[in-house]
Amino acid sequence: MPTTHKDLDVWKKSIDFVTSIYKITKSFPREELYGLVSQIRRASVSIPSNIAEGAVRKGK
Repeated sequence: MPTTHKDLDVWKKSIDFVTSIYKITKSFPREELYGLVSQIRRASVSIPSNIAEGAVRKGK
């Protein structure tokens, strides 16, 4: 049984996903930095954040 959210496979995969998103969006046009790139990055970061928050609240 996992002891924290960091032990969950889904959380680990979501961190890998965020890392990939940052690498991919790094090659986007500079003029998209504060538009599309920002939105995509924030959306990807919300995944592990929500998992961690749910784990703290003992949610399923």
